[in-house]
Amino acid sequence: MKEELLYRVALNMLPGIGSILAKQLLSYCGSVDQIFKTSQSKLEKIPGIGPKTARLITASELLTKAADDIENCLKNDVEILFYTDKEYPYKLKQAIDCPTVIYTKGTPLSNSKNLIAIVGTRRASDYGKAVTKQIVKDLQAYDVVIVSGLAYGIDITAHKASIENDIETYAVLGSGVDVIYPALHKDIAKRIEVNGALISEYPLGTKPEAYYFPARNRIIAGLVDAVIVVEAAERGGALITADIANSYNREVFAVPGNINLKGSDGCNNLIRQQKAAIFTSVEDMVKELNWDIAGTESRREESMNLQDLTEQERLIVDILLDSKNGIQIDQLAWKSQLTVNQLAGVLLSLEFSGIIKSLPGKKYQMKSRF
Repeated sequence: MKEELLYRVALNMLPGIGSILAKQLLSYCGSVDQIFKTSQSKLEKIPGIGPKTARLITASELLTKAADDIENCLKNDVEILFYTDKEYPYKLKQAIDCPTVIYTKGTPLSNSKNLIAIVGTRRASDYGKAVTKQIVKDLQAYDVVIVSGLAYGIDITAHKASIENDIETYAVLGSGVDVIYPALHKDIAKRIEVNGALISEYPLGTKPEAYYFPARNRIIAGLVDAVIVVEAAERGGALITADIANSYNREVFAVPGNINLKGSDGCNNLIRQQKAAIFTSVEDMVKELNWDIAGTESRREESMNLQDLTEQERLIVDILLDSKNGIQIDQLAWKSQLTVNQLAGVLLSLEFSGIIKSLPGKKYQMKSRF
């Protein structure tokens, strides 16, 4: 068992520590193992860390719990990805509140394909289900991965349609990847493991709780290029996902619905409030996203050319790949959660390698050939 993985899982398990504060801890201490080797008195001086949390960090019980979780993952073919790993989804990594750890079961996650979330009400109408199936079928030509939440209604329709059309699909869970909710979808979850992956930020054995699902929705929004809301009532998880996607600068589309049906209120309101573009067809959405099949192949080659980078170098490259006009060094430090000294060394190495270039105003940008 790698010691670093033990500390990474333990950090993710700290109660009362969200992903933002966990990354702040890492930034202050310099490395994940050093968090657990720092004295309680020094930990208490870090903003946001009080005596109770400092005691939990220095207690041995947490490391024992993390070791058990890692062993269970090995037995159940579950992969653990830390947010600085090159295999960690780079789109998700750009969200300030991305999980420090995600658990995946199934095929390796893709960093080169187009990802689209399809979400909506649990009480889907026949129209909503038919539209979902047609969207998935029409997306088949664009090398996509369909992302949703395995819930009743629109979610499960999107997953099933993906499997039927031989399209990769990811189900993001509000429980451990070994605890399928709702239980009725266990068979579909097994097929998703073959045709994609189950994803969660929660350790194995975690039971679904109501407050896990809004947090789950940020992972759905963070993973993708765009979110399509097919059907939604005036309130619900799909609208939370849309709001989060907007905060992440993801594109949001909403399928307009019958003004006389309650299940149309959410989508129609998103369009009216200009929180979503009206969805008319996959072809129109593709134009809006500036997709093309050749561009997809280019991104795949780009990903292959950068595989030999260190974890920190890959982290910076992932951030810069998502920026057309370059990013200032202070923004890079904030997004990467690297210390200034660490960041300076990484930038210098990437510049010497001819991968990035410096711009006036302490900005950095990918070189055009990448």
